Amino acid sequence: MENLHSELFFIAFAAALAPLLTQIPTQFRMPLLVAEILLGMLIGPHMLNLASTGGLVALLGELGLTFLLFMVGLEIDLDQMHGKPLTLSISGWLMSFVIAIVFMNIFHGIGLIQAPPVLAAVAVSTTALGIVAPILRQAGTLNTDFGKLLLSAAAMGEFGPLMVITFLLIPTHSTVWHTLLMLAFVGITFLVADMAVRVRTSEWMDLIAQAMKQGGQFPVRICIAAQALLVALAYEFGINVVIGAFAAGLIVNLTTRNEGGAILRYKLDAIGYGFLIPFFFILAGMRFDISALWADPLVPVQIIALLGLLLLVRGAPLLLYKNLLKPSDRLPFALYSATGLPLIVIISEIGVSSGLLPADRAAVLVSAGMISVLLFPILAHKFIEDAKQAVQTTASDVDD
Repeated sequence: MENLHSELFFIAFAAALAPLLTQIPTQFRMPLLVAEILLGMLIGPHMLNLASTGGLVALLGELGLTFLLFMVGLEIDLDQMHGKPLTLSISGWLMSFVIAIVFMNIFHGIGLIQAPPVLAAVAVSTTALGIVAPILRQAGTLNTDFGKLLLSAAAMGEFGPLMVITFLLIPTHSTVWHTLLMLAFVGITFLVADMAVRVRTSEWMDLIAQAMKQGGQFPVRICIAAQALLVALAYEFGINVVIGAFAAGLIVNLTTRNEGGAILRYKLDAIGYGFLIPFFFILAGMRFDISALWADPLVPVQIIALLGLLLLVRGAPLLLYKNLLKPSDRLPFALYSATGLPLIVIISEIGVSSGLLPADRAAVLVSAGMISVLLFPILAHKFIEDAKQAVQTTASDVDD
């Protein structure tokens, strides 16, 4: 027990230190989850060995994973995804996934990347909505046409892979039985969602909104209970629990589009990103075997190949957007879309725990995801700023 207390202290200290690391140096700010993974690597059993990855720490990491997917569902703005953005995002992700499967089978066949091709294809076809959205918000482009199209594509870049993961990982049931259980779970989710939409327009939501204004925690407890319910149902149905958490986030998303919703989301954000979610990313770093990166001479080549594939796979849908995006926005769109660490970590963790992916191959995938998060948004921002500067220069020349 004494050792557990010290382990929790080191993890909590890493979680508190991570936001500070993202501020220095100011010209190269790493994303928060990258800092959390790096600090997890430092305190984990493969480096300083200050904390282990089992027991209560593992349980908190599992809770962090489910809350992360809950927050992903909560962040998706369904109102902005209808119509053409939704059609393009679905078509674009399907194009990405097909291209990823083709290349992953080729890489697997020549021995370049030894990982299950479909699982690896899912990983490289993801987009980090939780990273892209704050960047666009900070840049003031969240509500522009560019931002809306990108957010829709990013949302599908998280939703699509989650659906594939669910059908790939079949714990105990036959394929037919698993499919029936999945359909039953989807039916229950739609039923709960319909109830949520009906409640949103009833007097109950007025009471909940009033409770939020008065500092009450009842709505927060309802949200956590809804998440626990759908996670438990997903587990009982033999479906991966992250789908239950994601579905719960979508339902709360539908329910909280009212006056008290902003306060509720703020409180859920504090619970998730302030407490539980850092445990997942720090634990992922603790499990990261850094020695795997130089155990094989092919590893640097594999990481470079994966980075190139990330950009190719998520950049290919630009063919569908060419009439909607300015030429100067196309490369930034591809770079933002190829930013995909959170789900890559989740998929790698699921792959390792289910025995589908060796730990050393998971380390290569996560390394490529970390570099994509560090590099691609910076390049995208630079290209956007260069385009703005070019426009301003041209305008000045015309005025002169």
